[in-house]
This record gives sequence, C-alpha cells and structure tokens, in this order.
Amino acid sequence: MWLILLLGGLAGIALLLALAPLAVVVAVALFGVFLMVFWIWSLVNAIQNKGLSDGEKIGWVLAIVFFHFIGSVLYFFIGRPKRNITLPRQLGM
Repeated sequence: MWLILLLGGLAGIALLLALAPLAVVVAVALFGVFLMVFWIWSLVNAIQNKGLSDGEKIGWVLAIVFFHFIGSVLYFFIGRPKRNITLPRQLGM
C-alpha cells in the first residue's frame, strides 16, 4: 500500500491492478488446497468411522467420491456421529 502512495496517481493504480491478479491466483490456490484437504479428510473419516454400519460407510464414501465437495459437506454435517455429551451429576441428589 505504501508503494501506491509513493508512486501516486495513475502509476500506483496501474501497479495495484497488475498485482491484483496474483493475489486472486494465490487466494484461489489456497482455497483449492483447503478443499482438497477437506475432501481427503472426509473420505478417510467416513472409511474409518466406527459409528457407521458397513452399508452407511459405503453410501457415504460413494457420496463423497461422486459429489466431491457437496458430499463432503453433507457428511460433515449429517454423516458424522455426534459426540455423546454426559452432563455431570449434581451432588446431593
């Protein structure tokens, strides 16, 4: 940003516009890496999930493989078994 102020005027704006595509490429690349890691994690988690029956595992693996990101998001919110939260007992009861 300081470089834009240093150059000033149209030259600074031209420099900003020239560097903007690089920032977009980097952001898209990082987002793509995140999606790939999330997809691999959901696939491995579905295969190793002990809370699912064999038929459910096959169904989730097929959904994740064929529907990629949508299948991964659905598995994340629907397919993973929820943790059992046990509330502490009150003393004296």
